[in-house]
Amino acid sequence: MTFDEDVARLEAIAAELGRDGVALDRALELFEEGVARLRRASAELVRVEAQVALLVEQAEGVFTLRPMRDRGEGGADGGARSGRGSRT
Repeated sequence: MTFDEDVARLEAIAAELGRDGVALDRALELFEEGVARLRRASAELVRVEAQVALLVEQAEGVFTLRPMRDRGEGGADGGARSGRGSRT
């Protein structure tokens, strides 16, 4: 499933739950599906937000995406790896 498919299905779930006369079993089924889709969509948003946060503007105005380890956030060896690569 894509992010857009999850969002579209969440909208359909909300619409169905908003109707009168939804049986309790069906409402619970829809709720469980909605929670799963919401979690998946939220995880995708977090992933994309992390990529956007790494977007940096260089002096020439060209945009590049640096890996997390280049910012020293890749763990204990992430910064060390980056430093060694610049000396060779």
